[in-house]
Amino acid sequence: MGKIAEAEAAELVVTAHALADAARAATLLHFRKDGLTAETKEAERFDPVTVADRLSEERMREILATRRPQDAILGEEYGHKPGTSGLTWVLDPIDGTRSYLCGTPTWGVLVAVGDADGPVYGIIDQPYIGERFEGGLGRAEVNGQMGRALLRTRPPRALAEAIVMTTFPEVGTPEEGAAFRRVAGRAKLVRYGTDCYAYALIAAGQIDLVIEAGLHAYDVQAPIAVIEAAGGIVTDWQGRPAHQGGQILAAANRAIHAEALALLNA
Repeated sequence: MGKIAEAEAAELVVTAHALADAARAATLLHFRKDGLTAETKEAERFDPVTVADRLSEERMREILATRRPQDAILGEEYGHKPGTSGLTWVLDPIDGTRSYLCGTPTWGVLVAVGDADGPVYGIIDQPYIGERFEGGLGRAEVNGQMGRALLRTRPPRALAEAIVMTTFPEVGTPEEGAAFRRVAGRAKLVRYGTDCYAYALIAAGQIDLVIEAGLHAYDVQAPIAVIEAAGGIVTDWQGRPAHQGGQILAAANRAIHAEALALLNA
């Protein structure tokens, strides 16, 4: 798909914010409320889904059915709906359901829109603290309790001075975990468990790297759009496009991306 016309770009942005607004309201109905329970999607491990995950995606899909019926949808809870426009909305109604269940404010709602080449615009929204990061289509900014600010990733620095984040300490398979530890062992600081909020922190210039494995398209497309708009880079562990998920290396700049990539493949 070629360059998106200005009028359609504006409509995509307005629609994305409407989706994030609806998901924010839906998720806050149940967050930190008594009686919230979760089912698990997998027998081998606890992979939770709640009524809030489903309600959040349902409300976003209802808006798209009215405003953008020609577009495809890929959502974590309700799968793929085909479209005719060449654009696909990629939705994660709650990224970090484990964190949501624990009451920590590091989960988020992810909204992206793009084509076969990847996302052109994305939103990372944290409903409880009211912080929204957006990137793409000429935008790169955060709006929250401290007001609105432009997003800009950190300038280059040595890995020995860098902050690295990931969600799970094991980072996928034993081999993937070993590769992660080669990078983490060289870093100044490593933190765990922040889900999609870690990607927002790269875009906001707070940290340098996020390294993960086993992700899906709905986990990464919004973060890719936001980070790239802020000046960062997101690829897989071989330096290839990562919008379909898998192994993810998100970096504040190309210099530290190259240093981390070399260690992951050492």
